Amino acid sequence: MKLIFRYLKPHVFLVLLCLILLFSQAVCDLSLPDLMSDIVNTGIQANGIAKGAPEVMSARAMEFVTALLPGQEKEVFRGAYDGIAAGSSQAESYLGRFPSTAYTEFYALSAPGAEHGKIDSLYSSSVYTLVIMFRQMAERQGAESTAVYNEREGFAGADAEQLYALLDVLEALPEGMLDGFIAAASNADEMIAGQLTPTFTGLFYRELGADLVSMQRSFIVNTGLKMLGFALLITLLSVSVGFLASRIGASVSRTLRRDIFEKVMRFSNSEIDKFSTASLITRTTNDVSQVQMLIMMGIRMMCYAPIMGIGGVIMAVRKSASMSWIIAIAVAVALCLIILVFSIVTPKFQLQQKLIDKINLVSRENLSGVMVIRAFGNEAHEQKRFDGVNSELTSVNRSVQRIMAVMFPTMMLVMNLLSITIVWVGSNAIAASTMNIGNMIAFIQYSMQILMSFLMIAMMFVMVPRASVSAKRILEVLETPFSVTDPKQPKHPGPAKGIVSFNNVSFKYSDAENKVLQNINFTASPGETTAIIGSTGSGKTTLINLIPRLYDVSEGSVTIDGTDIRELPLAELRGLIGYISQKGILFSGDIDSNIRYGRQDASEHEILEAVRVAQASDFVSEREGGVHAPVSQGGANVSGGQKQRLSIARALVKKPVIYIFDDTFSALDFKTDAALRRELAEHTGDSTLLIVAQRVGTIMNADRIIVLDHGEIAGIGTHRELLARCDTYREIAESQLSKEELA
Repeated sequence: MKLIFRYLKPHVFLVLLCLILLFSQAVCDLSLPDLMSDIVNTGIQANGIAKGAPEVMSARAMEFVTALLPGQEKEVFRGAYDGIAAGSSQAESYLGRFPSTAYTEFYALSAPGAEHGKIDSLYSSSVYTLVIMFRQMAERQGAESTAVYNEREGFAGADAEQLYALLDVLEALPEGMLDGFIAAASNADEMIAGQLTPTFTGLFYRELGADLVSMQRSFIVNTGLKMLGFALLITLLSVSVGFLASRIGASVSRTLRRDIFEKVMRFSNSEIDKFSTASLITRTTNDVSQVQMLIMMGIRMMCYAPIMGIGGVIMAVRKSASMSWIIAIAVAVALCLIILVFSIVTPKFQLQQKLIDKINLVSRENLSGVMVIRAFGNEAHEQKRFDGVNSELTSVNRSVQRIMAVMFPTMMLVMNLLSITIVWVGSNAIAASTMNIGNMIAFIQYSMQILMSFLMIAMMFVMVPRASVSAKRILEVLETPFSVTDPKQPKHPGPAKGIVSFNNVSFKYSDAENKVLQNINFTASPGETTAIIGSTGSGKTTLINLIPRLYDVSEGSVTIDGTDIRELPLAELRGLIGYISQKGILFSGDIDSNIRYGRQDASEHEILEAVRVAQASDFVSEREGGVHAPVSQGGANVSGGQKQRLSIARALVKKPVIYIFDDTFSALDFKTDAALRRELAEHTGDSTLLIVAQRVGTIMNADRIIVLDHGEIAGIGTHRELLARCDTYREIAESQLSKEELA
């Protein structure tokens, strides 16, 4: 994955911005269950009254609450409130919600936020002290409730005056009894006490004229609006992250494709042979797409899932630590499932990419060789060959999809079993008053968020292996060392004459055991034509490929004007050479753009002159648009001979000092061949011409003919000299020409 991290470096700021947005989105997502819990617990069950100490209390209420607290804690609780006189300027801010404050002295909570926990705890303790007292009173009476307190409804059926009437009862209690109630309350479950405080507080608020129905409605609406706001914010953040992730992924893939293309453009034939063209195409397209998809989904899921998972665990434990074991089991099952899937699918994804290479290779061969396939009637054979590769790829894909088809329903089963377990355990906790309904609902939602985060991780575990394989394949290309490189200290000898010399040159392909060329020595001079001939496989094309350094010599040296070509910059070296390959290659565009490929700044006159010399004027002029006539991909709309002539025109317009014709005249008829060679002799002037040919008639007038046989020079000389003393040349010549033609 180091490839992905390397290419993400320029986008660090955007990645960090995505992380910030994802963290914000996670906070909003994790807040929704909490707000839903508040609506159930506070808005519905507690009539909109939050847990904790009341915001305002009448003087009598303060007296009643403090009567249920120990001596020192009375002062702490009382000190947290400010006494406010009825009708005072301070009371005006409370009139809207508590109308009775206009004529009743009251207390308003003024303690700093840090102290609220302590005050809330004292208030809960006082309420539970009263509950214990009522329970004991009810037990003595043999009943489940008293006139003020009901075991099922708490203080819902009482009013403030009934509570205050108990002050005399509290004072009349035997010495030490109230302290016993207070001590018992201090050891009580805070959850039970917290469930009772909102109802108790409601009595005090109603005394001050508060509209509890309006208060409940206001709390539910406000909390609901908060949830709606969070939902809209989540949508906005999700869209923003998606946009940024897509932008990063597209930018990285663009850079990857560019770097692969630039790397491949600098490959010598050795590197291209190593990878194969089909594989390089797959790596540039399919593999880069896999990496792009991983980046896009990874930023959104791989970063978001851990935040949601960890945050969900924290929030769930806050809601109910007693049920955290349920989540632990579910997470353990999910992890085991993910690890199992990862171990199975990784090798299959490696095989999958290799099969994609193979299917691309077969498709490419079939499409490029479709005429040959039809001519020999081998459509059925090729169909069978393609079906074999296609079926193998389908089988691998199917096995991966089967695993995925099992994994996702299994994860859903775990999620559903988790929900059932939480409801079962939570129901018992609610019955025992150790858990609120809202907390159980929130716990379920947090549990789903935790498992959804693991589901996202599982999805990424499906993508990561395949993208990892693709990244490794791309890295293989990018980290492949060049066998042909620019010299560290290049030489610039000045204007070139074009003297090409081979000095004890031997060459062997990197994966071969035997040498293709051995002890090659000759010199090609300016103004002369040097021809190379030999049987098929004798090393002719390999020899001339050494001049532009498409391969580097294994032994010896090739020099131009006495300078080793390995000491020249590649661009400078290849700028000296006009190379016409064995197979005429044309690019999509028009004739003009293909010829200008040799020299972009060529004038219209130079283009037409190159076309004329290359004997292409006749068919170019016949085409609609002339030199601006379209050329389809690969030159499919021109014949083999026309391709060769346009390739020659492309080299001629470059006006190099060295021309290399690699069996270029093989597709030309004898008349065109003769006319072309005559024009070349006049047009190339003092340039050095190297011609590789199969036909003796093409090269018999060359100044120097080099005969290759099994990678070695069998003879060098003119046509007549070689006929006289070179058996190999004479055999080739006699097989092609009559005695009269040879004479």
